Amino acid sequence: MKIYGVTGSKNCGKTGLMERLVAEVCARGLSVSTLKHAHHSTDVDQPGRDSYRHRQAGAQEVLLASPHRWALMHELRDAPEPPLSELLTKLSPVDLVLIEGYKAAPHPKIEAHRAETGKPLLSPANSSIRAVAADSPVDTALPRFNLDDTKAIADFILREVGL
Repeated sequence: MKIYGVTGSKNCGKTGLMERLVAEVCARGLSVSTLKHAHHSTDVDQPGRDSYRHRQAGAQEVLLASPHRWALMHELRDAPEPPLSELLTKLSPVDLVLIEGYKAAPHPKIEAHRAETGKPLLSPANSSIRAVAADSPVDTALPRFNLDDTKAIADFILREVGL
C-alpha cells in the first residue's frame, strides 16, 4: 500500500482537503482508506448502546456488524498508543492510504495552510513535508498549490507515490 499524509496546524483545512482527495482519487478508479490521528480522547460509540456496554464491562475488542458496515473497536486499557506503522497493518489492502495528522512521522506529506489561523508553516522544520496547499501566497521553496485545487494536489500525490 502506498501512503501519503495531510498535515497542518489546527483549523487549517486538513479534513476538508482529505475529504476532497478521497473523492477525487476514488473517482479515478483507485481504492483509498484513511487513517486520522486525534490528540484528544475520542469515542465512536454511544453510551447506552450494547457495544458501548460491552466495552465498559471490560471487553478488549468489540466488533459491531450490520448489513452496511462493520467496525472494530479496540480498548487500549492504559497500554501505550500503537505506532502508525502498527496501525497501518490493521487496514485491508488498498491502492492509497491517506493519513491525517501524525506530523512527526516520516511518511511524505502535504501541508494544508490557511492564512487566517496566523500560524507559521510547519514545512521549514519538517523534511517529510513535500508540498504546501495554501489559501494565500506563502514563502516556500516547496511545490505550492491552491488549497482548493484538489485535482492538482491529487495529481501531485499520485505522482509522488507512483500511482
